[in-house]
Amino acid sequence: MLYRLISNIYNTTAYNNNNNNKNNSDVYPIVQTFGADTAAEQGATFFKNVVSESSANPRMLIIHEVMGRDSGYLTAATARKYREGIKTTKFTGPGFTTTQKSRDIHAVWIPELSLNIADEGERLKKIMDESGCVNVFLSEGAGVESIVAEMEANGEEVPRDAFGHISLAKINPGVYFSKRLATLVKAEKTLVQKSGYFARSAASNAFDRKLISDCAKKGVESAIAGVSGCMGEDEDKEGTPIRAIEFERIKGGKPFNKDADWFQALLKEIGQA
Repeated sequence: MLYRLISNIYNTTAYNNNNNNKNNSDVYPIVQTFGADTAAEQGATFFKNVVSESSANPRMLIIHEVMGRDSGYLTAATARKYREGIKTTKFTGPGFTTTQKSRDIHAVWIPELSLNIADEGERLKKIMDESGCVNVFLSEGAGVESIVAEMEANGEEVPRDAFGHISLAKINPGVYFSKRLATLVKAEKTLVQKSGYFARSAASNAFDRKLISDCAKKGVESAIAGVSGCMGEDEDKEGTPIRAIEFERIKGGKPFNKDADWFQALLKEIGQA
């Protein structure tokens, strides 16, 4: 039982971010899954380098596709960390692609938000005309319903895996939306980059290492007490304590809290309705 309990510490854990944002993972009832902070940090680093391509061509469209089939949390958190970095960066400006505006994120598309590609195209074209580039953070599961509806309307077979899930690799939302958006904003060149492998293969940052330590200590205590479960902060308990959460309460499919204060503030800052 001790082995089973400790092994779950490394599979999933959480943290308390002390605000109104409980739905920060796609797993019930865990506040946030282990490694998410590292993944967001690494995704921000990834895009910091990729965004330099915005100066390689006039009217450049960059799509940054982030992991997240059903939950947009990681996309939103990555965008948040990236923007925290550019807010303290000095730019040479005022020319195209050398300003904070040109290196900023101009749209964040996640599964929990409805997406009107025509309206977004109109908004983003103004940014393209002004800054010479458009940068979009796209959750890999965003807009999939629209893609599937279009495929079915055209009589195309929707590819699915052995579990019946839509095969995102075959549908490729990043490529799909890049083609649609490129036409709307009149992009001359489009770049689609996925940070998933880069982010998830990175060593844990200090924040996540502390989470492992905290959960390991509580996990040992639970094991000695003969209590089995999945270690993490239990959002259904007062104070969201780290505890051995009963396995029968663990399930996936929890959406990101799109109404979180910090996320709504981010959308307002970039001008996205």
